[in-house]
Amino acid sequence: MGVTLEFLEQQFYNFFKTEPDVIVKAPGRVNIIGEHTDYNHGYVLPMALEQCTYIVGKKRNDSLLNFYALNTNRQSIADLHYPSRNPIEPWMDYIMGVTHELTKLGYSLLGANGIIFGDVPMACGLSSSASLEMAVLKLFEALYDFTIDDAESAKLGQRVENEFLGLKSGIMDQFISRCGKKGHALFLDCRTLNYELIPIVLHNHSFVIANTNCPRGLTGSKYNDRVAECNEALNTLISFFKKPATHLRDFTLDELLQTKSIMNPIPFRRAYHVLSENNRVLSCIEGLKNGDIQKVGNLLNESDLSLQRDYEVTNNELEIITDIARNIRGCKGARMTGAGFGGCTINLVETTYIEDFVNTLIEKYKNKTGRNASFIISHPSEGAKIVKSLYKPLLTK
Repeated sequence: MGVTLEFLEQQFYNFFKTEPDVIVKAPGRVNIIGEHTDYNHGYVLPMALEQCTYIVGKKRNDSLLNFYALNTNRQSIADLHYPSRNPIEPWMDYIMGVTHELTKLGYSLLGANGIIFGDVPMACGLSSSASLEMAVLKLFEALYDFTIDDAESAKLGQRVENEFLGLKSGIMDQFISRCGKKGHALFLDCRTLNYELIPIVLHNHSFVIANTNCPRGLTGSKYNDRVAECNEALNTLISFFKKPATHLRDFTLDELLQTKSIMNPIPFRRAYHVLSENNRVLSCIEGLKNGDIQKVGNLLNESDLSLQRDYEVTNNELEIITDIARNIRGCKGARMTGAGFGGCTINLVETTYIEDFVNTLIEKYKNKTGRNASFIISHPSEGAKIVKSLYKPLLTK
């Protein structure tokens, strides 16, 4: 974190002229492998980052949400009884969306004052939005003394994105931000929501996250188009095999191949990526458990090529930076991570060569694109939690 908890407390006092009740945080995430599989009820393997969204908060006696975003020096005030989107301060939509969902669940909320600070890079595929959602949820749990089950918490965050924001995203980001554990990745079955914590033991290797600094906007991107194309593939499979199904997860790669001659080519490629990516997630877990670093690296490369050719969610900057990375000494694998259309890559690099890897990638990427890449080296971290509590909360449900 770029600032201390004491600094954040002081900022709260300076802004609201009172002491805060609680400090909470929730992490961003990087997805090791399993991209665009979650909304198809597939498999994912993310890990929580050490970079988080922090909220210093205090309950109010009315229904106002009064929040100040420290990173951007912006304030927004809304009434939780009148849920609506805020086109001027869109970050407030996540706060309003969470409180709206809590109200629908029957929680009798009052408002809150809050100072928000985050060191999760924004708009680059590291789930700063899910981090904010899960931090807001943890804030209201702390202020009003209730706890929501981890899976239900993730579902709540997904509803904020699907219903309040209109983004047809899956459940992975909220789940890992809520349930992450230090030293582990999280293997999540996005259908059953069963999960397994997978120890990350990389044997003198590290994950290096490279930011192309080519921002993307999910809601305005082709993300929703990919969801529709997957649904078109699904409908063809259902018609061909005459069996009940709800998602691509209900079919195998071999079954998909049987429909190649009758399915439109674009939906076929989208489905081919999803079903082959599910297999890669399972293989990657096996590689991690067996300490087979080269296997893990190869799977990252295969995933990236599939995301380029079959799912078509990369862009020029992503393709350039992963190609450069794979040709630098010590790099075992590289792929885009997140929804795509810009954002970040994840690279498996021999620890001895990290400094050379970063310097070389910065130089060559700048020469080819004119953009300055930035980097994060993060170990798997904890999920959403109360960092500091300064009062005795009241039960309100």
